[in-house]
Amino acid sequence: MPIKVLIADGHSLARLGLSTLLGSAPGLRAVGEAADGDGARTLAAVHGPDVILMDISLPRLGGIATTQRILEAAPARPPRVIITASKVIDEEIQAALRVGVAGILLKDTSPQKLTASISAVATGDMAFSPSVMERLIDAYTYRATATETSGSSLAMLTMRETEVLRHVAKGRSNSAIARELKISEATVKTHLNRAMTKLGITSRAQAVALGYESGLVVPSQPQPVG
Repeated sequence: MPIKVLIADGHSLARLGLSTLLGSAPGLRAVGEAADGDGARTLAAVHGPDVILMDISLPRLGGIATTQRILEAAPARPPRVIITASKVIDEEIQAALRVGVAGILLKDTSPQKLTASISAVATGDMAFSPSVMERLIDAYTYRATATETSGSSLAMLTMRETEVLRHVAKGRSNSAIARELKISEATVKTHLNRAMTKLGITSRAQAVALGYESGLVVPSQPQPVG
């Protein structure tokens, strides 16, 4: 089954270009094109896409607010949303992560990278343009401090749950975490799901944001991911 992709962009030429690209990409299929937030919400409900390419400047609501409403209204298996933008500021990156996006890609991303990212997020990974990840890490590096987890929301996690969360916050996939910790992917998912339930979060993107905000991850230098 091809990955169903919904395109949400206020520019007709951008929608045409993305639709043409998806039409020539094996394993991907465009199921609809929305020119504004209202259209995106309607088409998401009708088509049940696997992935949504969401322009951050989408007319009516904007891409981040539209994403939040779509995910809040989604059934048990919500779509994975990739925010696309010509440029983003730190506050937009943080806001996008908090609503649960699966990736942020700049619009100068190559066609090959874009299609690979769509396939990756459809299977549960995250995708960021290198410069976006650098901005994200830089922002949290300066804000976060390596405090002890006691006295924080992380204190309720087991050592293994904390360890898995740390790896997720670094942008690693379940398979990479399993190899690193020498456990099965199913066990990684179990620990991650329990940690997310305890922390009241619902997506890997929120886990990434929490990892940096809490000081669980304080990288010494940017590590591009995706």
